[in-house]
Amino acid sequence: MTKRILILYTGGTVGMVPSDAGYVPSAGFDERFRRQLADSTAQLPEFDIIEFDDLIDSSNLQTSDWRFIAQQINHHWQEYDGFVVLHGTDTMAYTASALSFMLQGLDRPVVVTGSQIPLVQPRSDALSNVVTSIMLAANQTLCEVVIYFDGKLLRGNRASKVHSTSFNAFDSPDFPALGDIGIYFQLREELFMPAGKFNPVIPEFDPEAVVILPIYPGLQARTIQSLLTPNLRGLILLNYGVGNPPDRNVALMEEFERAIESGVVIVNLSQCHRGPVVQGAYSSGAIFNQMGVIGGADLTLEAAFTKLHWLLAQNLPAKDVGRLMTQSMCGEC
Repeated sequence: MTKRILILYTGGTVGMVPSDAGYVPSAGFDERFRRQLADSTAQLPEFDIIEFDDLIDSSNLQTSDWRFIAQQINHHWQEYDGFVVLHGTDTMAYTASALSFMLQGLDRPVVVTGSQIPLVQPRSDALSNVVTSIMLAANQTLCEVVIYFDGKLLRGNRASKVHSTSFNAFDSPDFPALGDIGIYFQLREELFMPAGKFNPVIPEFDPEAVVILPIYPGLQARTIQSLLTPNLRGLILLNYGVGNPPDRNVALMEEFERAIESGVVIVNLSQCHRGPVVQGAYSSGAIFNQMGVIGGADLTLEAAFTKLHWLLAQNLPAKDVGRLMTQSMCGEC
């Protein structure tokens, strides 16, 4: 049976064109892409392209965009065998992570991709990335949200952008790649998530609900005070090493404790690019265990941020949000 794939063109470098002000999002990707395919011998599944009316540079991404993309996939779920989301690279890992939580129980692929050079430019990586993503979206053993980029197939909620200018822009710091795509497709199917029963949970997000705060030498307690707005419900800390805070800064620690007492969920991540949080491995981190700060295990920043947003958007009690943050829901930790 011929597979049918839906491509959602949200914007991003992949479909941009040059302007006097630099690359800008441009309509008409469908025509440009099919024109290039006309010169190719690639045998692809049937595909349709839906182009968003409001194309965005992904650096302008808002939490509402996650919801809109998920709603489009949900709306067309029964019509297609797989989905490709064309997206800008700057916030691609955030969107892939958010989609993995909203699209619960996947039984077909959702492949997120883009490019470092626009399709219309010489030396572009766009055609290869999109063509390969279409082929991957037809693979019915792949039942999760993934990022495909420059020969790497990565779990979406395990990926991060690691290079601003290289074609090899994405990596999965604490989880193996799901596949390497060269001349042959070398897929590690034993790592794939099992197929589920599609049950999307697509809430409305409050963009003010979650804040990310890097810890740095000299951080003052009044900085935390300025963050504690009435809408703040989640705080992600980027601490040192395995999650070690500056525990001698008593005023700062007291602000964190007050935030937790007021119902704010605090998640502790590491500033290191690889390795998990081991909260309490050092005495400086033990204070967080006493307070009720959630150790973020090996969650990426993108996965922690989007998962915390997603849980809070469902109006769950703080204790349930804290418990679920460290439970793997779709392979994120």
